[in-house]
Amino acid sequence: MSAVLQAPADPLADWRVAAEPYYRPVGDEVAQFQDAYALRLPLLLKGPPGCGKTRFVEHMAWTLGLPLVTVACHEDMAAGDLLGRWLIDADGTRWQDGPLSLAARHGALCYLDELIEARPDALTVLHPLADTRRVLPLERNGELLAAHPRFQLVVSYNPQPGRDLRPATRQRFVAMAFEAPPVPAQVAILVHEAGLEPEQAMRLVGLAERARALDEGAQAALSMRMLVRAGQLMAGGMQARVACELALVQAWSDQPERVQALRALADALYP
Repeated sequence: MSAVLQAPADPLADWRVAAEPYYRPVGDEVAQFQDAYALRLPLLLKGPPGCGKTRFVEHMAWTLGLPLVTVACHEDMAAGDLLGRWLIDADGTRWQDGPLSLAARHGALCYLDELIEARPDALTVLHPLADTRRVLPLERNGELLAAHPRFQLVVSYNPQPGRDLRPATRQRFVAMAFEAPPVPAQVAILVHEAGLEPEQAMRLVGLAERARALDEGAQAALSMRMLVRAGQLMAGGMQARVACELALVQAWSDQPERVQALRALADALYP
């Protein structure tokens, strides 16, 4: 069999951001990202689920005019899933880049979401790409891939007790911390994303803020993503109490005392 390397006319066509994603800045995060990108410093975004990390990355890819190659990391993800593999077809064998190799070769923003979920060997392959070398060894292909000048690496994870990135990996990144947006930003997001009236959005945010004040576990669990879904159900005509039950109460926890506490707050706010 003969080895043939093939590439489409636009290998990043499927990864281009088609429309500007809505993102409401809450600080200097846009300028900080731009400064890091100007120096091609890899970025680590840390914060609870649903706090806006992914939407921020989408917004920055659009702002910088970069294709966005996104990978949802998981416990079975190995180095080969990022780097690529040889495939056999009617013409012989051909090398197919993995998402990380594709982004590095052609100059995209590669976003590894929840990096801490990946296997250790998948983390290790990032090391030469995330330091001053900016190279990606493709051992199966016999290639030392130099990153494209426009390539940018961004990773994210949700900090949890007892789970952290190894120092050898973490210290290669500059880090930005994310948390739930302030109340005015939450209201604006619900108005734009869910289609709620400002008064409706303020009431829903008030419910979340009360829950977060009563239970530390709600600080991370009652995410902006959940509020948007509740708001979408309300805007679609669902009764507010039912929307809160589906999108917040039942989605938040299976612990009876937590379920009852949040349901009581929702019932009081939406009698």
